[in-house]
Amino acid sequence: MSSVSPSELMGAPLISERFRGFLPVVIDVETGGFNPNTDALLEIAAVLIEIQGDGTFIPGANWRFHVQPFPGSNIEAASLAVNGIDPFHPLRPAVPEKEALTKIFQEIRRAVKDYDCTRAVLTGHNAYFDLNFLNAAAIRTDIKRNPFHPFSCFDTATLAGVTLGQTVLAKALQVAKIPFDTSEAHSAAYDAQKTAELFCFICNKIRPVYEM
Repeated sequence: MSSVSPSELMGAPLISERFRGFLPVVIDVETGGFNPNTDALLEIAAVLIEIQGDGTFIPGANWRFHVQPFPGSNIEAASLAVNGIDPFHPLRPAVPEKEALTKIFQEIRRAVKDYDCTRAVLTGHNAYFDLNFLNAAAIRTDIKRNPFHPFSCFDTATLAGVTLGQTVLAKALQVAKIPFDTSEAHSAAYDAQKTAELFCFICNKIRPVYEM
């Protein structure tokens, strides 16, 4: 069954009703360190969460950008050893922070409107980390129309810990029987996709109390 928006199928369940007007959007970032104010944002990926006619959720449209380190940013060698990024490789198709965020935010604002939601809510694995980097980059680039709630987020590490007994992404996916390739890990696009699959799996297994 294909995913639908409220305008496409009369009587279809509304994602806005399931999440109190929020539209979950999975975000994953790869960075040059842990400090969102000083360390470089190197990759960002976004995956929409879409609803189907039967009320179940699936990962939807996605976007990914390699990002140029902002001027004067710090890049830790230890972080690059984990994510495998060469920020200054001549063939790396990186764009400035503002361009990456502007394009992603435009798509998310459109989705928020299409799904009759009020705001996007960042969904991620250890989501507070991604939210801090996203907010810092938006402030640094003077982007005024950030579609995400400034502090609320949906954290799949917490959700997986409660429902699956695991907080590490790879281990939670293993319990959920969702394939995970460790050689692809620490790519923003791959981690965002797998986080979206995990979020949908958990949401599809749990019925809201108001439906019981």
